[in-house]
Amino acid sequence: MAHLLNTSFIPSSPSLRRNSIPSSSSLRTPRKPQIQAKIREIFMPALSSTMTEGKIVSWVRSEGDKLSKGESVVVVESDKADMDVETFYDGYLAAIMVEEGGVAAVGSAIALLAETEDEIVEAKSKASNLSSPSSPPATLEKTVEVAAADTVPSPPPAVKATVAASSVHPASEGGKRIVASPYAKKLAKDLKVDLSGVVGSGSMGRIVAKDVEAAAAAGSAAVSITAAEAPKPSGAKVAAIPGIELGMVVPFTTMQGAVSRNMVESLAVPTFRVGYTITTDALDTLYKKIKSKGVTMSALLAKAAALALVKHPVMNSSCRDGKSFTYNSSINIAVAVAIDGGLITPVLQDADKVDIYSLSRKWKELVDKARAKQLQPHEYSTGTFTLSNLGMFGVDRFDAILPPGTGAIMAVGASQPTVVATKDGRIGMKSQMQVNVTADHRVIYGADLASFLQTLAKIIEDPKDLTL
Repeated sequence: MAHLLNTSFIPSSPSLRRNSIPSSSSLRTPRKPQIQAKIREIFMPALSSTMTEGKIVSWVRSEGDKLSKGESVVVVESDKADMDVETFYDGYLAAIMVEEGGVAAVGSAIALLAETEDEIVEAKSKASNLSSPSSPPATLEKTVEVAAADTVPSPPPAVKATVAASSVHPASEGGKRIVASPYAKKLAKDLKVDLSGVVGSGSMGRIVAKDVEAAAAAGSAAVSITAAEAPKPSGAKVAAIPGIELGMVVPFTTMQGAVSRNMVESLAVPTFRVGYTITTDALDTLYKKIKSKGVTMSALLAKAAALALVKHPVMNSSCRDGKSFTYNSSINIAVAVAIDGGLITPVLQDADKVDIYSLSRKWKELVDKARAKQLQPHEYSTGTFTLSNLGMFGVDRFDAILPPGTGAIMAVGASQPTVVATKDGRIGMKSQMQVNVTADHRVIYGADLASFLQTLAKIIEDPKDLTL
């Protein structure tokens, strides 16, 4: 048994395998096991199928901290959400190679993990060697470039330039780490608040969102007073939106870049559009009755679409390779939500099977997580049919772009009082809304879409099934 325990720690490299079977004399002579400590690289993970690079929102742990397998180490901003990244090994966080605010390509090293405390110095030396001697330590361009060369192909020059430009985070000053929540740091960046001058009200002095908002309000008041006192040159133009400098060039955020790539990809899909007018009087009456129970109009529309999809499975299908299509086994309604800096589609899974009250609670939970950038991949990437609603803005009709990998997307306009002619020739008033569906013509044909819209209209105009 002692022999087995000793050999189980010996690395399997060829140079050491020759000594893996100890002689009888070695068994009698105590000696130190041949255990070789390891220094591992922590890589930028791919948190979604469309992610090519990630941004470090915050490091949960600091250099020198002991880590356990499965423990969160860093919060990474992907193209869709902010996610905690866990370590796969026990050890010590020896060296952080990409600071908060830095951007790194997927697969490139962002930190070094030492197996033992004794290896921390060696890991720091390794991290230092990976950096160019002529470059200051704060520059991340060379660090990420060399680390990535050992693991994945070097990122394109555009990515390296982004890393170098983003290496200094607004919440860091002179290498001193400021303790703040990820959302507070993001808010500070959006509101252009210097966290070094903010006093935290959270636990152990941690800066939270309300601290940043208060600092931003105080700063705005000071700017307003200064602007009021300063003489205004005649004919001077004042920016309508605070914080935006007219004429400035703004690079895409990670999320905006992902949206851009998806929209370009969608151009390769042959689509067509069909519109339909639906009377909403009965739906509006139902909504007024159950709104107080927490039911949302988005959940009602998603439920109605899901029930219609049950009868028209081809509308819930998808074509990815151009050679075949899939009848999806679940009806997962993705609903577009505008958030700061982009757009995301939280998914109401199995919407046809979940009751309207549970569906509404789930929808509110998803929206809160989306706005806090805390959605998990399965909560935004599993949609089989997409719903986009601009009715709350008074938009009467619009066309939506088909998301890649889905068969159809429905654009919903506002419900508005409309003068209509009744079947007996009289004139009356009814609330009506316009829905326009964009569909993949490789899979869905005009008759399929028209039949689906007829079913949807019947469900909305007689919505008793929505509350079952």
